[in-house]
Amino acid sequence: MTIAQALAAAAALGLERLDAQLLLLHVLGKAQSDRGWLLAHDRDEPDADAQARYAQLCARRVAGEPLAYIVGRKEFFGLDLLVDARVLVPRPDTEVLVEWALDLLPQQLPCKVVDLGTGSGAIALALKHQRPLALVDAVDSSAGALEVAQVNARRLGLQVTFQLGSWLRASTSRYDLIVSNPPYIRADDSHLAALVAEPLSALASGTDGLDDLRQIIGQAPSHLTGGGWLLLEHGWDQAPAVRDLLATAGFTEVATRRDLAGHERCSGGRWLELG
Repeated sequence: MTIAQALAAAAALGLERLDAQLLLLHVLGKAQSDRGWLLAHDRDEPDADAQARYAQLCARRVAGEPLAYIVGRKEFFGLDLLVDARVLVPRPDTEVLVEWALDLLPQQLPCKVVDLGTGSGAIALALKHQRPLALVDAVDSSAGALEVAQVNARRLGLQVTFQLGSWLRASTSRYDLIVSNPPYIRADDSHLAALVAEPLSALASGTDGLDDLRQIIGQAPSHLTGGGWLLLEHGWDQAPAVRDLLATAGFTEVATRRDLAGHERCSGGRWLELG
């Protein structure tokens, strides 16, 4: 079977062409960015072992396992992150949250930042990479997730302090910026069925999806410096509710930013007084 035939067989199974290409590159030991190589070598015939492995990986993808778990990595904000079933797969929408945080963080001055529910470490590591002078903490309630994040930090040579805990409950620090992509899907949301391979604790948050967002907003004021910011990712239809929660808690300059699809994806506010 040639490379072209292998890709055609994957398409016949229902795989999207990009997924089929990335899986084949993974099996052949090529970089995920090297799709052009497949076109240039479409008449090459992978050996029998590679063909068998490719068939197995295609079957896993057809069954709904995320591509990132199968290949063991995911690119986020220019960083190559290792991921597995202990963490949520980083989404492109979350880069909007990182961009907003970078707009607020000084480039040439030290500042203190915490990423709540860090998972793979995507947000914390992206911020540390872009703002080397920042002191970055990363918190998660899952020991397994923290193991993944710590491996990523070591691989990338980025110094981040990792803490096991539930949001800010165990923290005694104050921060110039608190940032989080917490669970925000309603417990009865039909979309959860399509996300069964990913950890439920990183996805669902009560009957309206706002339980964890309420906790973070309630805890944040006593952990922010005067003038510090809280930035939160949320569901596409939750921005009005999150803005109301922030305003009711006493945050000022409450605002929302949209993702690439035009959905209101992140909301935040500024805390002017010490809590």
